[in-house]
Amino acid sequence: MGNLVKFTLPRNPLPLTKEQKEELDRAKRMPFVYDEDCPPQTDEELKRFRRVNASGNDTTPALLNSR
Repeated sequence: MGNLVKFTLPRNPLPLTKEQKEELDRAKRMPFVYDEDCPPQTDEELKRFRRVNASGNDTTPALLNSR
């Protein structure tokens, strides 16, 4: 069994470059693309998103599967 390594990403990373900002601006204007692996979700499915971490520090949402 391997060792578990835990690390934290910096809250304030280096500023974005001009090219990175332009790429993000282009991405913001692109339409959503759904497929069989990532179908659109209904309002009911979106309501099921809940925090899964105990500390409350991580704001990454996760979908709880009730099946």
